Amino acid sequence: MYYTYILRLCDGSFYHGFSNNLKSRIEEHKRGTVISTKNLRPLRLTFYAAFDTKNKALEFEKYLKNSSGFAFRNKHFI
Repeated sequence: MYYTYILRLCDGSFYHGFSNNLKSRIEEHKRGTVISTKNLRPLRLTFYAAFDTKNKALEFEKYLKNSSGFAFRNKHFI
């Protein structure tokens, strides 16, 4: 399984990511070992979706990072 996820950071912004081990990746974020989020803790897992293939998960992550994806996120998660 592959996962696309959204984290809500302490400054109110969002981080979009992808992993094949969601639990481990979230723990890395929480421990501060991910450079892009280490200064924005505490953080909260807001959303995740599971996909059968790596390609589908990466495509959805890419979608979430464009303006249509922002609208989707804001409509469903804020």
